[in-house]
Amino acid sequence: MASDLILVTGFPGFIGKRLVASLVEARPKARIACLVLPELENAARAAAAGIDKKRVDVITGDIATRGLALSKKDRERLVEEMTQVYHLAAIYDLAVPIEVAQRVNVDGTGNVLELCAAAKKLERLDYVSTAYVAGKRTGVIYEHELSLGQEHKNHYEATKFQAEVWVRQEARKIPTATYRPAIVVGDSKTGETQKFDGPYYLLRTIAKALDTHAPIMQFGSSGANFNAVPVDFIVDSLVAGGQDKKAIGGTFHLTDPEPVTAVQLLGLLAREYAGKEPGVKVPPKVVETLLRSRRMRDYYSGAPRESIRYLNHPQTFDTRQAGDMLGRNGVTCPRFADYVGAMVGFFREHEDDPAFMPAARV
Repeated sequence: MASDLILVTGFPGFIGKRLVASLVEARPKARIACLVLPELENAARAAAAGIDKKRVDVITGDIATRGLALSKKDRERLVEEMTQVYHLAAIYDLAVPIEVAQRVNVDGTGNVLELCAAAKKLERLDYVSTAYVAGKRTGVIYEHELSLGQEHKNHYEATKFQAEVWVRQEARKIPTATYRPAIVVGDSKTGETQKFDGPYYLLRTIAKALDTHAPIMQFGSSGANFNAVPVDFIVDSLVAGGQDKKAIGGTFHLTDPEPVTAVQLLGLLAREYAGKEPGVKVPPKVVETLLRSRRMRDYYSGAPRESIRYLNHPQTFDTRQAGDMLGRNGVTCPRFADYVGAMVGFFREHEDDPAFMPAARV
């Protein structure tokens, strides 16, 4: 009996590389094909060799191109042999220009869907969306919901929403499970991450305050949850969901069912890094205005002003479908307070390393 062939996009990215390593371990009879951009081929091959060079193949292409820019040989192989697809590849930058986000997040997803529709042995698509397709909606967000007339805070959210609409439409023909992660941070045990962005900008503000003997600023709302989840939880959830036939047809919030508020988040980070509480409260609009200045963004390692909105937006993600699916597979989300020490420890060890700096913005 032929072994499964699993296609993964988004390798060798932060989540993608860990997912492939976990799939190799969890699916001993499966082969993994990783679709990567030509400019990432060398890095991808090195990463694949470090996992299992006999079972992990690297094929070059581009999800943003119709037909995925695959060679004839690679396309024929995938169409004939591919049994499962994990589609992770996307532009995750909150400040991404609309044209880039549209081409990669929306057109790219459509191009992957076309390949799925042509695959002769495809059993399922496991699609990674985002919890923030909910956009500017407030209150409780349910997993079965998608299009409720919401606006979005940035082009990232808007294009991931458009892509999920497309995925839902094609799910009538392509068996699909959809996963909506919250904000992904480092490993809950080691703290390891790839870039210090997202909530790590808060650690930058704390570090700067200590360096300049200034009070630690408190910004963010006590009424707004900040939903962060560690990368190992995301990977464990994707591996479990991808082997669960009951997950097909479902949409799952891979979010913390007991999230901290934005105020609690900053307090936990400040106590862990600086050993003291935040002091001066700064209105979020003031912070957002300051971050319009390139000088201020550079001061805080390129923090985009778009990120501040996530500290003040009152959303709660219902997780009953995810809880049921993960529960029967033995996966649980760790509490932020239980891994903040690992997160801050890794940051402290690498905070001056240029390799962890986010991409520069103009």
